[in-house]
Amino acid sequence: MEGLTGMPIEIIGMVGTRDASEIKGPLVDGPVVDWMDGPVIDPDYLIDISRAHDDADFDRVLIGYGAVAPEGWAVAATVLHSTKHLKVLVAHRPGMVQPAILARMSATLDHLTGGGRIAIHFITGGDEADQKREGDFVPHDGRYRRTGEVMALTRRIWSEDAPFDFEGEFFRYEAAFSSVKPVTPGGIPLFFGGASPAAIEVGAVQADVYAFWGEPREAVVARKGAIDAVAAKAGRTLRYSLSLRPIIADTEAEAWEKAEWIAEKTAERINLAKERMAGHKDTYQGLGGDRNATFSVDRNTGGTSSVGRKRLIEMSAGQDVYDERLWMKVANLTGAAGNSTALVGTHEQVAEAMLRYYDIGMSAVILKGFDPLADAIDYGKELIPLVREGAAKRDAAAS
Repeated sequence: MEGLTGMPIEIIGMVGTRDASEIKGPLVDGPVVDWMDGPVIDPDYLIDISRAHDDADFDRVLIGYGAVAPEGWAVAATVLHSTKHLKVLVAHRPGMVQPAILARMSATLDHLTGGGRIAIHFITGGDEADQKREGDFVPHDGRYRRTGEVMALTRRIWSEDAPFDFEGEFFRYEAAFSSVKPVTPGGIPLFFGGASPAAIEVGAVQADVYAFWGEPREAVVARKGAIDAVAAKAGRTLRYSLSLRPIIADTEAEAWEKAEWIAEKTAERINLAKERMAGHKDTYQGLGGDRNATFSVDRNTGGTSSVGRKRLIEMSAGQDVYDERLWMKVANLTGAAGNSTALVGTHEQVAEAMLRYYDIGMSAVILKGFDPLADAIDYGKELIPLVREGAAKRDAAAS
């Protein structure tokens, strides 16, 4: 099922170490209230949700990143060793780990899990408070230059047959080398996200897959065109992924009712989180104007520097629904905190909406349910087969 890039459509899920989302589980992924909400790591749940994605015919799963969250490479090892075919996409924040170590870590895990099951998602970071929790005080554009250096160095360490010296803006090496290389000749795929000009200059040159959050199709086409133009100057062609939250029911009316219930539940939990945080030195600040009900644990740093997040905040402040069924109410409520835009409808309607993104060059989709385990199982029954079948028909017609 090969799309515009000549690559098969890739369906990616997301796993966590406990049963949590905007509507269930812990209220805040931060140091303040996690302890009130049970264990941070539930090994049985991680294994269950990993195997559910494997059984549902997902290609791989994203493992997220946060300054106070469980460490992603250890989570990835558990996912890979508890499944048969499932691959992983490990979110990695550049700058916290030396590129020489990242190259060896990832290549070692690649060998220990059969080869070809690992990809890295470089997330440069747009939450200033979360960056500073890990001791990172590099400004926004500098972080992206550092990301570019990390990606280039990691690739070079994987490919060089002899030690080499390097001196850049952020890293310096003498006789850098790794005896362990990725298993497959193509190496380990590098995903990347970022909407700012500084991000595009890095991602267009270094990424294999450029990741978008769910935006209206017109906006996606415009962003993709701008990135393709920069990539073309470097002689490169990229793949693209799009992150979405499918909300599905037997009828369209029931799906929209379900979506509104999710919004109500999300707002209730946000208000409870605000009550818990009252008087604490960290504060909750709405990021999207009067309609925005949500928080950012910011320590008064002025909010997010993420251009992609600001784009979604602005879009969601104006209206809830774009195109036929792209729903942004939760994005508005949460200040576009991560993958927060949904497609609402029946399995057939949501599959068709996803395929319309495929038609404009999104050859990968990252899907997460609001009830993560149950939804992953449900997606495997109808949604994923419909998407794969639809992509195959489109490819056959195009050829």
